[in-house]
This record gives sequence, C-alpha cells and structure tokens, in this order.
Amino acid sequence: MRYIGEVFPMNSEWSARHSVQAVALRTAALINALADESPAAGRVAEVLREHGETDPIKLSDSDIAGMRTAALHLREVFAALHVDAAAASLNGLLPQSTGTLRLTSHGGSSPWHPHLDSKDDAPWSEWFLASSCLALTVLVWDRQRPPGGICTSPACRNVFLTQGSGPTRRYCSRRCATRERVAAHRRAKKRAGPAASGVDPAEGRSYRG
Repeated sequence: MRYIGEVFPMNSEWSARHSVQAVALRTAALINALADESPAAGRVAEVLREHGETDPIKLSDSDIAGMRTAALHLREVFAALHVDAAAASLNGLLPQSTGTLRLTSHGGSSPWHPHLDSKDDAPWSEWFLASSCLALTVLVWDRQRPPGGICTSPACRNVFLTQGSGPTRRYCSRRCATRERVAAHRRAKKRAGPAASGVDPAEGRSYRG
C-alpha cells in the first residue's frame, strides 16, 4: 500500500511536483526502470524518491509485478506514432485503471491535485497506472500529438517525453544520438574501404584528396 507522507509547507517546488508535466516525466522514468524482466525494487524506489515520493517506500514483489504490467501497457502510448494511436491506447487503458475523479491533498502533505485511483493509499500498481493515464491524457488533449516516443537506439529503447516544439525526436538523450551517429559513421567508413581513410591501397601510404 502507498504511504502518505508528512505535512510540508507549501512552496512553488512543492506544487510543481504534482504538475501534469512532472507526473508524465515520472511515468517515463518508471517505465524505463521497470523495463527489465526482473526490476530491482531498490531501483524503482529510487526513481520514486527522485520524483517526490517520501519514505518509507516499501515495494513488495507483488507491487513490482503489478507496476511492471502497468509499465508495459503505458509503453504502448509512447510507441504511438500518431495522436490517434496514442488516444486509442489511452482509451483502452482508462476503463481498466480509473475510478471516480477526485481531488486530494493527502491530508495536507501535498497541494490539491486530481486522482483517479480508488483511494489515497491504493496499491502502487493502481496508483501508477491511474496517475500516468491521467497525465498522458491531459498531454494528448493539450498538445494534440503523442506525448513522447521510444528511443530508436537499439542499445537503449527507453521511452522519453516530448517537451516543447521542434522536429520529431528519435533519441531519448544526446548520449544516444551521439553514439548512433558515431556508429553510423564507422559503418559507412568500413563499407567505403581503405580509400575512405586516406590510404592508397596499392601504395600503403597516406594521401590527400
């Protein structure tokens, strides 16, 4: 069951933790942390802390299994290439994950914000799926496009959240983009053969083109 933390004074950072963008970023981070077949409970708890959840965070094997199932379903929303597909995925998840829309402040430990899970101390898997669906639904509604994507690097495949306008992103980070550009350059250089490196294959010496 989820733990409801102690009461803290209100400030802008406290409020921002519960914004739609913050919840969507948490969703992406948890999907990535739960991608392994046997996710480590410690790593999942670390991600929850990084995104504002307070200790003690106690995750059972059942909690992790349920959250991983939710993560696999939510991943389909990030895999959508068009807003219609993203909306269809969310429409399939919303009836499974949501109860009556309500506002809660968790007994004064947070600013008032909407919840779609059954109660404040609902199981982690129910909370994760319901809060994620709510945030991603608002993003699709507001932006009229998929909320994010999946990194095209074969070595990564993490999901990422689209922020701002601009060209369609292919990678989750600059690191992945750089790694794939370097790999592509090396493959092209290998296909081109010795001439691409400035070495005359007949003479075995460097030359300038």
